[in-house]
Amino acid sequence: MLLESQMEDFTMKLPIGLAAAALLATGFVTATPEPASAVIYCSYVGYPAGCIARAGVVLRPRPVARAAVRHNVGGNANGGVNRVGVRR
Repeated sequence: MLLESQMEDFTMKLPIGLAAAALLATGFVTATPEPASAVIYCSYVGYPAGCIARAGVVLRPRPVARAAVRHNVGGNANGGVNRVGVRR
């Protein structure tokens, strides 16, 4: 009796185990990384690093980042309602 139940467990678990192993092997084969072969064209002179200049495109130097300039800071800086007097 005990031997029959062990045999049934074995016959049920063997196909499930083989299917799981085959699925894992397929996953590992498809997930192997390959080196990328994408071409990156330049937006500006030398940017991004290692880029390739396209034929016929005039590249300009990259613009310099400057601090933001705020105009009319004295009056209503927050854009809210102008109120007369001291705000508490």
